[in-house]
Amino acid sequence: MDKYIRFDWAAKRMLRNKANYAVLEGLMTVLLDEKVTIVELLESESNQEAENDKFNRVDIKALNSKGEIILVEIQQTRELYYLHRILYGVAKAITEHIKLGNKYDQVKKVYSISIVYFDLGKGADYLYHGQNQLVGVHTKDQLVINSRSKDAIGMVSSTDIFPEYYIIRVNEFNKVATTPLEEWIDYLKDGNIRDNTTTPGLAEAKVQLRYMQMNDDERRAYDRHIDNIMVENDILETKVIEGLEQGRREGRKEGLEEGRKEGLEEGRKEGLEQGRAEGMEQGRAEGIHAIAAKMKEHGMAASVIAAMTGLKEDEINQL
Repeated sequence: MDKYIRFDWAAKRMLRNKANYAVLEGLMTVLLDEKVTIVELLESESNQEAENDKFNRVDIKALNSKGEIILVEIQQTRELYYLHRILYGVAKAITEHIKLGNKYDQVKKVYSISIVYFDLGKGADYLYHGQNQLVGVHTKDQLVINSRSKDAIGMVSSTDIFPEYYIIRVNEFNKVATTPLEEWIDYLKDGNIRDNTTTPGLAEAKVQLRYMQMNDDERRAYDRHIDNIMVENDILETKVIEGLEQGRREGRKEGLEEGRKEGLEEGRKEGLEQGRAEGMEQGRAEGIHAIAAKMKEHGMAASVIAAMTGLKEDEINQL
């Protein structure tokens, strides 16, 4: 069985060659559900304007035949604020490709495609798609506005202009591939390509991305890349396990401390309640004795005082 080069490696080293554009075009055609033709590949990570500028960190930036920009990014490991970075990358691409002084009608639509190999949040699907839309709060219709292009007035909706975001959660794919999209996800995850595939891009990948077509140096570099990914995944899994164990320890300790505090608080409350009860009882007894003493001073018989206060005659005689 043929072994094929992983897409993340090919994207950085092989798919930038114009002869291999068909592989990229196939992925985008299947994902966007329309024929995509790449005109050229644009600069991505090397276009920082200042040292402290954030990396766009895009693996592939392409211009299609409609003049739209397509960003493809492959992310192997977890990153904080990942969605924020996707948004930044799209905004940066838009501003980079409109020249100073141009009208806003030169703003190009951007497609952002993220291929992630880690657990990005919670969700049951392996493919998510989103876009900003201007929808009536009450009527639910989509706003369409006038647009002048080449001296002709046309109608434009937000879907024609606003960026679209695709997030492929590779590790969540656990199906038998039966559709072109599923075939592509199967290749992205495990490097599988069916012998008789007719899926756009994968038929070309079968020819262009064979492992055995690489020379010895290329294969060694590729094997090191795969080994490094496995090591990184092992380290990440170990950190997750250590984090869970630490969380359990801290939770147990916190629970014990909280339990002690609650126990002390409960004990204090019980003590106060008991003290109040005992104090009230003692006060009531002292009050009865004081009344009995007054009654005795006024010459009342001990038997009468006992009947009225509930005290024993012996107690009354000792007052």
